[in-house]
Formats: sequence, structure tokens, C-alpha cells
Amino acid sequence: MSKQEWPLYEVFIRSRSGLSHRHAGSVHAADDEMALSNARDTYTRRNEGVSIWVVRSDKIVASDPAETAAFFEPAEDKIYRHPTFYEIPDEVENL
Repeated sequence: MSKQEWPLYEVFIRSRSGLSHRHAGSVHAADDEMALSNARDTYTRRNEGVSIWVVRSDKIVASDPAETAAFFEPAEDKIYRHPTFYEIPDEVENL
């Protein structure tokens, strides 16, 4: 496999313990271990991270932005998911 055929990996870095991983960028690599090494060398040269995730881009499944209304619409009709559905007793409100 030539370098031009290497798959693309998305890189996620957690900068400190307790924080979420955030997308840092992308790297090309021949395999998962090389992707992890390339990500470390590219995105954490100054000790910016405590954890790295690499995911092959072709394995990521995402919703279609053009389908946002249809995809998220079912949640709108479930009013019980919103805190406004419940009445809060007076003794709880005054705490």
C-alpha cells in the first residue's frame, strides 16, 4: 500500500484528566498503531494531551445536516423530557 492509499484517521485529544476528548485534526496512516503515533507526533508535541483517540474516518457514522428536522423532530413531542412538565413543590423551590 502506497502512502497515497493510506486511510484517513480523525484525531481526538483530551488535554487534561476530567475533560472531554476534542477533535484535533486528521492524519493518514497505514494502520491503527501508526495513526496513534502520527497523531501524538503531530498534535501533542508540547505535552498538550493526556489521552489520544484515533478513529478511521470511514468508520464514523454521522447524521445528515440536511435531515436535521426529521432526525431530531421525534424528541420535540416528548414533553416529559423537559423539566417544565413537572410541578415543583413549594418546599423544594425555597431551598
